[in-house]
Amino acid sequence: MDWRELDLGNCSIAATLGLIGERWALLILREVFAGLHRFDEIAEHLGVSRRVLTERLGQLVAAGLLERRSYQEAGQRARQEYHLTPSAHDIHWVLAALLQYGDTHLGGPEGPPALLNHAGCGGRVHLELHCSCGHEVTTSEVEPITGPGAHSASA
Repeated sequence: MDWRELDLGNCSIAATLGLIGERWALLILREVFAGLHRFDEIAEHLGVSRRVLTERLGQLVAAGLLERRSYQEAGQRARQEYHLTPSAHDIHWVLAALLQYGDTHLGGPEGPPALLNHAGCGGRVHLELHCSCGHEVTTSEVEPITGPGAHSASA
């Protein structure tokens, strides 16, 4: 089937962008991956309005990417922290890919502002494409083919 004949109504990229394709959603996930869990610390570090942060956190919780956990400091009312769900952990490589692209193509002469290290050995983390046979693949060697969920646009 020719790519132009596909109905993209069930496109995995479009569905993922529906979850995380908005700037603040990705930046909020970045903050939680980095260890910020409380509303005020996320808001302050991002410089995002409280209204926008409230909306985006609600969307990320509804999408199953973040979960709320209650905490309470002495003498204060109960509040919520935001933690990654297992589904969100699977998005970390997307953020790592964006980071790697930005470091390579958009970074300044002083170098990247953040590095990803493997906690186990201290080695730098980077992303590579590999096929199911283990070969390293360049993007020019990748070809999209129809999958089992493909539908014809004329159907």
